[in-house]
Amino acid sequence: MAEPSLARLSALFFGFLLLLATYSWVPGLHSGYLSGTGVRKTLGPDLKLRVDHSSAKPHHPLDPLTVQEIERVRAILLDHEPGFGSGSATIHSMALDEPDKKRVVKWKKGNRLPSRRAEVLALSSGQSHVIIVDLDSGRVVSDVVNPTSGYPILTMDDLIVASQVALKSIEFNRSVEARGVKLSDLVALPTFTGWFGPEEEGRRILKVQCFTSQDTPNYFMRPIEGLYATVDMDKLEVIKIVDKGMVPIPKAAGTEYRYNVQNKPVHMDRINPISIEQPEGPSFLVEDGHLVKWANWVFHVKADHRAGMIISQATVRDSETGEPRSVMYKGFPSELFVPYMDPGELWYYKSYLDAGEIGLGPAAMPLVPLNACPRNAYYIDGVFASPDGKAIVQPNMICLFERYAGDVSWRHSEILIPSADIRESRPKVTLVARMATSVGNYDYTFDWEFQTDGLIRVTVAASGMLMVKGTPYENVDDLGDKQDESGPLISENVIGVVHDHFITFHLDMDIDGPMNNSFDKVHPEKQRVPTGKSPRKSYLKVKKYVAKTEKDAQIKLSLYDPYEFHVVNPNRKSRLGNPAGYRIIPGGNAVSLLDHDDPPQIRGAFSNNQIWVTRYNRSEQFAGGVLVYQSHGDDTLQVWSDRDRSIENNDIVLWYTLGFHHIPCQEDYPVMPTVAASFELKPANFFESNPVIGVAPIFEKDLPVCRPFASS
Repeated sequence: MAEPSLARLSALFFGFLLLLATYSWVPGLHSGYLSGTGVRKTLGPDLKLRVDHSSAKPHHPLDPLTVQEIERVRAILLDHEPGFGSGSATIHSMALDEPDKKRVVKWKKGNRLPSRRAEVLALSSGQSHVIIVDLDSGRVVSDVVNPTSGYPILTMDDLIVASQVALKSIEFNRSVEARGVKLSDLVALPTFTGWFGPEEEGRRILKVQCFTSQDTPNYFMRPIEGLYATVDMDKLEVIKIVDKGMVPIPKAAGTEYRYNVQNKPVHMDRINPISIEQPEGPSFLVEDGHLVKWANWVFHVKADHRAGMIISQATVRDSETGEPRSVMYKGFPSELFVPYMDPGELWYYKSYLDAGEIGLGPAAMPLVPLNACPRNAYYIDGVFASPDGKAIVQPNMICLFERYAGDVSWRHSEILIPSADIRESRPKVTLVARMATSVGNYDYTFDWEFQTDGLIRVTVAASGMLMVKGTPYENVDDLGDKQDESGPLISENVIGVVHDHFITFHLDMDIDGPMNNSFDKVHPEKQRVPTGKSPRKSYLKVKKYVAKTEKDAQIKLSLYDPYEFHVVNPNRKSRLGNPAGYRIIPGGNAVSLLDHDDPPQIRGAFSNNQIWVTRYNRSEQFAGGVLVYQSHGDDTLQVWSDRDRSIENNDIVLWYTLGFHHIPCQEDYPVMPTVAASFELKPANFFESNPVIGVAPIFEKDLPVCRPFASS
C-alpha cells in the first residue's frame, strides 16, 4: 500500500482536530491535564475557586476516584497485566466501585472511609475484562473476562484509529476524490454499528462515514452520502467499502452557527442582558467538593464517565421535626437509545446507545459561563482515566445554581370575604445541578432541579445538529411520488432522518430507608351511579394495587387508563395513617414503535416500557448492560425485570424512560433549537402538610435598588 500523501495527512489531522472538538478529553487538550500537577481556576465572572486535583483526597464513600487514585490503579494494573504498558491492553473506563450500600448508609462524617476500589472496563487481545482493583491492598481482586456479549465503551483512540485506517485505503480515497472532495476538507467520522448478526460477531468494528468541512465548521450538514467503510478494529483493516454512487453534497451556505462569523440579519428587537442578582451570594454550600447543602436538601453530586452526572443520598428535612429523611439513594441517566428510521444499507445500523457506547462524561464540554450556567454558578470538574490509565481533568463539567424565573411556590388571594385583605404569595426558588454533553452531533443538557416543597424535577434538553442524509432533491415539488421514506426535506439536498430519543433513568428511591419500600399503582376507576341515587351518572373511585413482583411493575402509560405510581414506605406512616411516599409524575413522553424482534429494539429493550421497578442489585446499574458496544441485548433491564423477583416491602429501584419522536423540520437547520422533556418526583403523604407554608415572602427591602429604565 502506498504511503499517505501530504494531503492525506492533512485530512487525518483535520479530522483529528474535529474529533477533539467533539470529544474534548484527550490528554493535553486542557490545561487541566495532569502529569504531576493540576491546578485550574473555575471559569466565570468570579475566578474564586481553585482546585488542586493533584493532591485532592476523597472525603465521602461515594466521592469519585481522585487523580492520585487513578494513577495508583494504573500502577497496579501494570503489575497485573504488562499489556497495559505496551498498548496491547487498553482502559476503556475507570470509576469508583462503590462500597456496599448498607455501609454507605451507615457511614457518618468523621468515620473512616470504606475500602476504596476501582472498577475498570478494559480490552486485552480482543477480550473484554471487568476488573476490580482494591486500592487499600494494592491488588486486583477480580478480573472477569467476557461476562456478557458486547465490548466496553469506545475510547477516543478507537475513533481516531478507525478514521486513520479508512483514510489509508486507496479505494476509499478514490471514492472520496471522485466526488470532488479535497482530502484536506474531509472529515471521516466513525459511527457505531449496533449488532445485526454474523458480520459483527467475534470482532469489534466501526463504520466510517464522511463529510466535507469546506467553507463551514458545520460538517454534519454536508454529508458525503452513499459511501462508508467498515473497519475491523482488531486487525486494523478495512473489511468492506460500500459505494452506492454519487449524491449531490449539500451546500455550505446557511450552515454557519458561530456568533462571531455570522452575517445574517436577525429581525427582532434586541433583548437586554439579564441576570439574577444575589446580593448576599448563593444560598447553597458545597462541602468537600461534592456534598451540596441547600435550604432543606442535602445530596452528593459527582461526575461519572458513563452516566455524566450522578446524584446520591438525597435527603430532605422534615417540615415538622427538622429530621433529615431519605428520599433517593442514587439517580442518574442509565442509558440513551437513539434509533434512526432508515432501513437502507447506508443507514440501517444507526441506532445509538450513547452512555454505554461512548460515555456521557468524556463528551461533556466545559459549560459556558453566563450562557450555559448563570452568574453565581458553582462549577465541578470531572476526573477520568485515559486509555493508558493516566488521569485527565474535564473542567467545569457540572454547575450548580439557584433559579428564579418569577414562578410561584404557592399563593391565595381571598375574594369571597370583602373585608379580608388577604393576598399571600411565595416565590419559587429552586436549586439546579446541570451537566451538558456533546455526543457527536447532539448536545444533551441534564438538569436535576430541587424545590423546597420536596419535589425533584429532572429535565433532558436536546439541541445540536441533526444527523442528515444527502439527496438529489432541492424542493418537495421535485419529489413527486418519490418522497423519501426516511424523513422530510429540511434544506436543499438535505433530508432530516426521522429518529427517536429515549433516556432511561435509574432511580434508587429509598423512602425513609432502603429496605422497606413498595410500589403502589393508584388507579382512578370510573363508577356508574345507580339509577335514582344521584343526578350524576358517573364518577371516579380510587383503588390502590401493590405490585408484588417485577412484572407487576412493567408499566406502559396510557391517557385512557390513567394511574398514579407511588414508591412508599409502608412502615413509616403519617399521623393520619398514610404511608410516606413519593410519586413519579411523567411529563410529555413517547413510546418506541419498533418491533420487539428488531435488533436495535432488542438492545434497547429498556424502552419497551416507560416505568419499571426491579429489586435492588448493585450489578444492575445500566439499563443496556455492562458491556454495550455490539451487545446482543442479553444483559438489559428487560432481562432483569423478566426474572420477576419479589419487590413488595423491599429495597427497590424505580426506572423511568422519557422519550420523544423527532420528525425534523426546517427550523432544525442548521442547529436545532432546544427541545426538552421532563418528569417529577413529588412527595405523596411524605410530609404532614404543605412543607413550605411558613416560608417567608420577599420584601422590597430585601433586594438591591435597581432603578427602572425611563424611555424618552
